[in-house]
Amino acid sequence: MHRLTVLYRPPLDPEHFRDYYVNTHLPLAVKLPGLVRSDYSLDVAGFGDDNPYFAVFHGDFESAQAMSAALASAAGKAVAGDVPNYATGGVEMIHYPLA
Repeated sequence: MHRLTVLYRPPLDPEHFRDYYVNTHLPLAVKLPGLVRSDYSLDVAGFGDDNPYFAVFHGDFESAQAMSAALASAAGKAVAGDVPNYATGGVEMIHYPLA
């Protein structure tokens, strides 16, 4: 298995982020071809006073190649193109094999 993790920094409008993410973006994301499993949280907390992230998404694929193909697909391009509509604080994406 190979995991894609998307880390969202705090947005300018948290309520808009929550509503848009759940009702518009996630329905697009679950259409990624080859997506085996996904989960997310809109209640990310850091340790101490610094909380660099607002939300997180995890998407699992059979392999790194399957993930790359999904991101390059029409559905993947639609998902990527939608991010600026809600993620005003910025986004970091990482990926890695699951042990």
